[in-house]
Amino acid sequence: MQTSSDRHEYPAHWEADVVLRDGGTARIRPITVDDAERLVSFYEQVSDESKYYRFFAPYPRLSAKDVHRFTHHDFVDRVGLAAAVGDDFIGTVRYDRIGAGGRPATGAEADEAEVAFLVQDAHQGRGVASALLEHIAAVARERGIRRFAAEVLPANTKMIKVFTDAGYRQKRSFEDGVVRLEFDLEPTDRSLAVQYAREQRAEARSVQRLLAPGAVAVIGTGRAPGGVGRSILDNIRDGGFTGRLYAVNGALPEGRKELDGVPAFRSVRDIDGPVDLAVVAVPAERVPEVVAECGEHDVQGLVVISAGYAESGPEGRERQRALVRQARSHGMRIIGPNSFGVINTSPEVRLNASLAPDMPRAGRIGLFAQSGAIGVALLSRLHRRGGGVTGVTGLSTFVSSGNRADVSGNDVLQYWYEDADTDVALMYLESIGNPRKFTRLARRTAAAKPLVVVQGARHGAGPRGHAVRATQLPHATVSALLRQAGVIRVDTITELVDAGLLLARQPLPAGPRVAILGNSESLGLLTYDACLAEGLRPHPPQDLTTAASAADFHAALSRALADDSSDAVVVTAIPSVGEGSDGDAALAEALRSAAAEQPTKPVLVVHVELGGLAEALSAATSTAPQPDASGPAPKTGGTRTGERADPRTGADEGAEADGKGTPGPVPPPEGAHPIPAYPAAERAVRALAQAVAYGQWRRDAADPGKVPEYEDIDERGAAALIKGLLARGQGLTLTTDATCELLAAYGVHVHRALPAPTPDTAAAAARTLGYPVALKATAPHLRHRADLGGVRLDLADEEQLRRAYAELTEQFGSPEELRPVVQRMAPRGVDTVVRAVIDPAAGAVLSFGLAGAASQLLGDMAHRLIPVTDRDATSLVRSIRTAPLLFGWRGSAPVDTPALEELMLRVSRLVHDHPEVVAVTLEPVVVAPHGISVLGASVRLAPPPARDDQGPRTLPPTY
Repeated sequence: MQTSSDRHEYPAHWEADVVLRDGGTARIRPITVDDAERLVSFYEQVSDESKYYRFFAPYPRLSAKDVHRFTHHDFVDRVGLAAAVGDDFIGTVRYDRIGAGGRPATGAEADEAEVAFLVQDAHQGRGVASALLEHIAAVARERGIRRFAAEVLPANTKMIKVFTDAGYRQKRSFEDGVVRLEFDLEPTDRSLAVQYAREQRAEARSVQRLLAPGAVAVIGTGRAPGGVGRSILDNIRDGGFTGRLYAVNGALPEGRKELDGVPAFRSVRDIDGPVDLAVVAVPAERVPEVVAECGEHDVQGLVVISAGYAESGPEGRERQRALVRQARSHGMRIIGPNSFGVINTSPEVRLNASLAPDMPRAGRIGLFAQSGAIGVALLSRLHRRGGGVTGVTGLSTFVSSGNRADVSGNDVLQYWYEDADTDVALMYLESIGNPRKFTRLARRTAAAKPLVVVQGARHGAGPRGHAVRATQLPHATVSALLRQAGVIRVDTITELVDAGLLLARQPLPAGPRVAILGNSESLGLLTYDACLAEGLRPHPPQDLTTAASAADFHAALSRALADDSSDAVVVTAIPSVGEGSDGDAALAEALRSAAAEQPTKPVLVVHVELGGLAEALSAATSTAPQPDASGPAPKTGGTRTGERADPRTGADEGAEADGKGTPGPVPPPEGAHPIPAYPAAERAVRALAQAVAYGQWRRDAADPGKVPEYEDIDERGAAALIKGLLARGQGLTLTTDATCELLAAYGVHVHRALPAPTPDTAAAAARTLGYPVALKATAPHLRHRADLGGVRLDLADEEQLRRAYAELTEQFGSPEELRPVVQRMAPRGVDTVVRAVIDPAAGAVLSFGLAGAASQLLGDMAHRLIPVTDRDATSLVRSIRTAPLLFGWRGSAPVDTPALEELMLRVSRLVHDHPEVVAVTLEPVVVAPHGISVLGASVRLAPPPARDDQGPRTLPPTY
């Protein structure tokens, strides 16, 4: 683009799409010489007052010299960025590098710049200046600028607030009637917190605009019943949508004004009034025309049902990218394409803009699915199992992202985090586009409400429609990181529903102690065994015998709930033969009333259905949607005996009804929790175990620990060493000496290993180090392989050393092939391995395990995200299955785990402080009863990425 005497090429990586405070989008990009007319047009639309605040004097128009100055940049010392919607600028920012006395300067020795903003009046209050500040600060840091200075008139309170609210360390002074602000650009905890909070509000608002529109247009509605568009129109209308609904079909005959009572138009542009959401169900080749019309009509967002995009191959992928670019150019966000639709059951909205024919029950569960087919299955299962002893559990919102070309699970998490109508979030994910961000958002969400995730495509490539960052981490590692962030990871959609219903209905257990009671000894024993298998601590089952009455169940449950030695209660029940529905209803009421009296512990029911028990446990709740006073009655009712349920509703086959329709949900008493029922003990206990683990995570998250400071760390020295090493190349594995020097700067000391190319040099090395010594082959195929004979230990004198040298070379080859080294013997202990790696998708990860077969063959490694806190390090050591070997297993001496934890904290600090350190391996680390010995180490460096998760907020790129 820019071709004049620029010192740098056009920095395309500075281009970014951002979500503004009101949920709309804008594109931030560098200003170039091609933007002269665009800049003049932008300036003409700015008020005289805003111009005065920018230039401190009346400035009605830009001169030719001004335009040249503001469009010609070298992208180093002079940089200008613009926020644009379509072809129009809505805000600009620029910095000029300055030196002593505030005069223009060049070169890295001048690390300060003067910054100034101008935002079009019509777009002030949308967060444009805040977004521009984040991006211009990131650009400045990339160009070696460490501090900004800004001069602002005292009356320009909005701009002063932009600077002061950013969270940077700053100084303020007042001179000659001008406020001068100076602030460092190094991110601080407060500046990152401000940035993340703004990101959350903006992205949540962008999803809210899609889920709670005031007016919806369905584009592509057929003139006759049937078809995708017409079905969605019917579903919105019949679901009782509280806003305005329009049908759009370009083939409507002249004069036709409605479809089944819904106002109809040939184009969205013909609608007299605003449209907040457009549901697009036209062939893919017609979508660009529809998006353009929506942009002209200021539609706020799109749900694209149309298929034929990235899921169909390379041509479709390019079509998908073009779709996102086009929508964002108009400030719109997209759910889809290839989406099943969205649902919002709130009485204020009642939006069923999906292919689901019936509005689900209103409830407290949020559901996100990347697959339409899985979304249908989840809606069906939640619908079928939504009943409970004291009422029902339903959905708050449902989002089917389809190809998730724009709106993703991250955006929906941002919305659910602050949504008062959602208590539990369930997600079916086939890919995670930005695991680093997802983990950050999941940790914050899980601290407020449960987040349950099942991942599809775990053992292969994700769906063709999903663009994802490449990750070098195995699925098990990613899962471990998600669990560390508080995510409840399950393996199947059945487990997803099981856990979701428990978490939505019951309080979190305070611990793993479980009371078991019921009228079946065998079912109680199965439950007891399942508890042990899941790591819970069950009490012996209490058998009430098959003669137990509802009153006996009530008394036993009341006692169990009052017992301080139990944290949860599992009730096992088989219906009494001959009692029928009356007995089932009495049992359900007994359990409900006992649980309501002491609602602080979770209660689960394991039932064997021999008749009407399931219906009684559902508190006489129909499996079909119920009439609602705020909207029209649904189209389907209960299912008669012997009939097959409509597969679209998810009702059970053969569910009994009285032929007159079943009554609506029984409202729970004040403070009561619906009790979930499970058809198998294993399913109930597994859901309970997940709730127990999550409850413990919540308690631990309240005190996450701290990243300790160590006085002997030489951060500046390490930075200088890294800079010098990287000057030699783009990426390199350090030599042994450089590795030891860098690690020593962070207090990690590696035992010296001296090369021994001949027996004589081996003997000389041993005399230098002192006996006893070890002789090791460092060739790749023998490294760390004592089991193959490539390591000889405890060589007490020169004779033993020379004999071992001869045996080694005779058995494995010449010294040139073996690369032998001599190392002083370390105290005996447990061999472990500590690794840190920066994954391009997940970020920096610290891993720990025992060296050898435990980690290599069995994959017994534990992982934590960097930076690691002291609590993280403590839990990391104890997370591997072979951890007992570190703590005195079978009478052995416990080893020095505090020293091991400190080592891991130091490695974490090294990688966190210096993103150029992309890989560290310490192997083996021998942990003795007193102290540790690092016997081998390797470090790899690479230039840091231009932007990371601490950089300015952006939407995923469309390339």
